[in-house]
Amino acid sequence: MRYLTSLLAFLLLLPELLFAQDDVVVDPTDLVGNLDGDWATYSGDYSGRRYSNLTQVNKDNVTNLTLAWTAELNFNVRRGNRQADSIITQLGGEGRGDIDIRGGSIKGAILEVDGILYVTAPDHVWAMDARNGSEIWHYHWETRGGTHIANRGVAIWNDSVIFETPDNYLVSLNAYTGEENWHTEIASFELQYFSTMAPITIRDRVIVGTGNDLDQPGFLQAFDAATGELLWRFYTVPMSESDPGIETWPDLESASHGGGNAWVPGVYDPETDLYIFGTGNPTPGYTGVARPGDNLFTCSLVAVNITTGELEWYFQTSPHDTHDWDSAQTPILIDGEIDGQPRKLVSTAARNGFFFTLDRVTGEHILTSKYSRTANWESHVRETGEPEPNPSKEALIPGALVSPVEGGVANWQPPAYSPDTGLFYTQENNGYNMLYLTDPDPRGSMGLGGKARTEVGSIESAFQAIDYRTGEAVWRHEWPGGGGTRAGVLATATGLVFTGDGRGNMVAFDAEDGDLLWNTRIGDMSNSPQTFMVDGRQYLLVAVGIRMFAFVMY
Repeated sequence: MRYLTSLLAFLLLLPELLFAQDDVVVDPTDLVGNLDGDWATYSGDYSGRRYSNLTQVNKDNVTNLTLAWTAELNFNVRRGNRQADSIITQLGGEGRGDIDIRGGSIKGAILEVDGILYVTAPDHVWAMDARNGSEIWHYHWETRGGTHIANRGVAIWNDSVIFETPDNYLVSLNAYTGEENWHTEIASFELQYFSTMAPITIRDRVIVGTGNDLDQPGFLQAFDAATGELLWRFYTVPMSESDPGIETWPDLESASHGGGNAWVPGVYDPETDLYIFGTGNPTPGYTGVARPGDNLFTCSLVAVNITTGELEWYFQTSPHDTHDWDSAQTPILIDGEIDGQPRKLVSTAARNGFFFTLDRVTGEHILTSKYSRTANWESHVRETGEPEPNPSKEALIPGALVSPVEGGVANWQPPAYSPDTGLFYTQENNGYNMLYLTDPDPRGSMGLGGKARTEVGSIESAFQAIDYRTGEAVWRHEWPGGGGTRAGVLATATGLVFTGDGRGNMVAFDAEDGDLLWNTRIGDMSNSPQTFMVDGRQYLLVAVGIRMFAFVMY
């Protein structure tokens, strides 16, 4: 009996013992450094490169990667006194407790710090032991409802874990216990905003975005990480007659209801204090007759000053978009060379099938190239680098054959970049739609309505490595059997690139020449692979639905 009592006491203390008992879990200044141990923010570090300096797993031994553990998320809400086999759920939220939307998938980053994983699904956050996947604490947000499409992950600031809820709250939790510190509303639930983005912590502020598929304006916001106080809001469409970009809309009414939501994390350059992110589609999404013009700053790469929230520069990747081709892909900061001169760059592989490289300090256009083999929606590329949309490829009553498909050549899943090879790694999902206009009146086609589409044909998709200086594929691996994959990418200092093949396999390529080195069949990946070091061992972690798979070298 004495043994059982001691065991019970130990198990009750286990969550606290697993944490290093410091006041700070992640110091914001640590995120500026190289990715060489923990995975402490959405892309591992601020650059978006998803390039790990860990070297334990390399090209010679990658075939020896072995499954260390697998674990499935437990959505059960457990109340009452904590027992040895039951960890109590911390409860919060503004709902009445009568809505409980279960399941979904892990569709974002799983942060890892000091051997603890922070995992999310809509309305839920878990802390788990990175060594075996066991649960340490669980937080459940009682929702008011809304769109529960995904949650892209948490941010960590000092000893707080911060995340967004589908019904538009920013919530701060104690990283050790899961107890709530504060929550604050970030967008209107009544106007049908929904929030999925993984917050990004920069110094003392939290950068957040939201989504909306109807006719509301998009915006990016900064909140005080300690209190939840709003510091600034940047609208991605003009909200007054004097705002930049108003000349690209027919009037203020259409502009201020024009979309452009920021729903995927961007990247941060400490040297310039610029946060660079992609914006979503304009609205109505498919019927552009009521909004002639380029419709800034939708489908754009935008740089704002983190201190002030003011616009520094922009570049539009899809002017006057009529296909829901958000430019909300994670860009990548590159310290590179153009025409023999060192340059501070940012590159993005956009959903519309085009690859862009810009000067990240000034926004100067450097390169535009087409990385999709099938994209046919543009008539030409402007002298300023933006593709010009071809009106015959918009939704038409008799139909239009257009590529890419609605999901795009790339989507939210992040690419990667290796400074060793100078290559940008991304999926290339090819395909065609027959796109029909079902309601020519924009009043009946608000949001993403007014159209019907059918995917046609079976087109080879691929995984490719792009030279950021030329936009050309240095190597390209075609996925067999048609169709594509939405898997994200991880690059390492040992010359490996990890991704998924869309047919149930996680794979590893030689980053330099594209040789396929390793694969394991786990199912179609729902998030991007990550790597971290715990107790001297390098782990490779990925999710399939609500199940996580962790691999190590044995």
